[in-house]
Formats: sequence, structure tokens, C-alpha cells
Amino acid sequence: MDKRKKGSTELRLMVVGSSGPMQFLLTNVILGSEVFPKDLTSISESRKNTGELAGRRVSVINGPNIYDKDISQAKRKMEIRRSKCLCIPGPHAFLIAFDVEKISPNDMRAPKLMRRRFGRHCLRHCMVLLAYEGNVEEAAMEYRVQKTDWHLRELIERYGGRFHLFSKNWRDRSQDAELLQKIERMVASLGGGCFSSKTFQKAEGCVAREEKRLRKQRGAEIKKAWTEMEKQYLADELYQQKDAYTNSVGAEIRAKAEMQNGWLRTSLARGLGTGLVIGAVVGALFGSIEGPGGMVLYGIIGGAVGGFAGGTAQIAIKHMEGRVAPPARLNFNSIFINRFFANSRL
Repeated sequence: MDKRKKGSTELRLMVVGSSGPMQFLLTNVILGSEVFPKDLTSISESRKNTGELAGRRVSVINGPNIYDKDISQAKRKMEIRRSKCLCIPGPHAFLIAFDVEKISPNDMRAPKLMRRRFGRHCLRHCMVLLAYEGNVEEAAMEYRVQKTDWHLRELIERYGGRFHLFSKNWRDRSQDAELLQKIERMVASLGGGCFSSKTFQKAEGCVAREEKRLRKQRGAEIKKAWTEMEKQYLADELYQQKDAYTNSVGAEIRAKAEMQNGWLRTSLARGLGTGLVIGAVVGALFGSIEGPGGMVLYGIIGGAVGGFAGGTAQIAIKHMEGRVAPPARLNFNSIFINRFFANSRL
């Protein structure tokens, strides 16, 4: 756990969901505005939004659905890294959103996936957020969670027994203070700092280096702007203008550094490289079914497609297995590609 930001007034909240709508709804509830539309089920890139919860400054980070099977492994790893860059030096709390009426067997896997993506100690900083519909008495709902629905109780216990109920009506601000109090109490019980790990520290270092590079890149522009201000303003007004400009440029540079830096560029390059290699192998094997000439042609095509998609091996395998060819040969090719794909994981 990182205590360097103990005195910070901003709370960084990482919102995670097994089903897209609940995590986006929770973000709307926290920020008190419709940041995400009601019918949104997924996002392709991690996002950060800022606002206030019961008067406390908060940053809310949303990543893609942790169970999303449509996203490639390279893309998933890229977005995990991006979400960490958006939340450096680490989140004060992970908020895991569920629909109280739709707990699925998949939801029981969430703690394992959380540890895999963020670190084995991240569950200490987790709180379960259960969304409910309509007018429900909190006492009755808490009794149900704690006494009658064993699957809910088991799920919550995996996160240390911490949970909070929230209405699906994000315009209802009556529970803001209670939610903030529960989050602050959990953070205080852990020493008042944020969660951190080696990868969060790596993200912080990469963002800092990118910030330094961007500031150097824009140095002449900033100096020119200051010179123009010195011609127009005097004394206190000049300092105010410079401060406002510096803060604006600093925020812009920080946002760019969080969204694109050396760590993310490396992840993207590796994903594309893996896709090129796998695509070429798949293309060559597919071409071998068509004949010797097809090996070269389909190898080139497979490499291009693989590089674009970042890993299309499984799709190509299914297509190959639908072709007319000796079963033994196809089985060997499928096994080879599967093993190659598995060994190429980042």
C-alpha cells in the first residue's frame, strides 16, 4: 500500500463491473451526472472522469468489462495498463458493481480476476456496490443480503464483507454522504493511503517520463506565451494569467501522458508484433492446404490480417478446420497454432 498521497484531497476510485451497465450506472451515481448513457453496455478504452461526491473531489476510472471475451488478449492487457496509468499512483478503492437481482456464477470469479489484473492484495481495497430498482428500505435489503441470500453473502465475504446499496436512479443524491463515509472509513482502516503495486509504480514512472518529454517538447510554445502575457499584464494579474495558463497546459500534458506513454506503446507494439507472427503462421498453414503456391500468398495475407487484428489465430483455425483436408494434418496444425498462441501471451 502506498502512503505517499495520504494527505491528498482527491479520492481515486476504480469502478469495476462484471456486467457493463452496472459499472457505468455506478459512475453516474458517484458523479451525480449522466456521464455514460443509460443503454451503454461496454467501452473499448479505459476512461477517467472527475467530479465531486458529497463535496469530496473524486476521480472515477472505468475500464472494459473484466469478463469481455470479445476483446483480444493483447487489447485487454493494453487496457489494464491504461487504467493503471489513469489511476496513478493507485486507487484508494476498487468499487465492484453488481445488480442485486442478477448475481451470476461468473460474478463469483471476479475476485480471482481482480487479483490477476491488479495484484494479490487488491481485495483489501475492494467494496461491493449493489444496485437496486425502485423504492427499497435499506434495512430490509441489508437483512436480505446478510441473512437470506447465501450467494450474495458469499460474494460480499470474498471482499472482506464490505458492501453498499445504491439506487439505479443516479439523480437520487440522498446516499452520497453514506457512500463517501464508507469509502473513507475503509481507506482509513488501511492506513489512509492508496493501493499500489509494482505495475502501478511502473505506470507512474512511465507517465512522469512522458510528462517530462511533452513539457520539453512544448517548452518554446510556453515561453512564447509567457512573453506575450508580459506585454499585456502587470504585477498580480500577470501572475494569475501565468498560473492559469501553466495549470491548463499542465493538465493537458498530464492527460496525454496518462493515455499514451512508453509502457502503453510497448504493449501495443508487442500486440501487433504477436499478431503479425501468428497471422503469418496461420496464413502459411492455411496456404499449405491450398497447395505450395498458397503458402506464400496466404502467409503474406495472414501476416497483414494478424498485424491489424493483433491475434486472429482462433478464427483462422475454425476456418481451416472447415476445409477439406486430411484430419491428421489439420489436427497437427491446430495444436501447433494453439500452442504458439499460448506461448506468445504477454
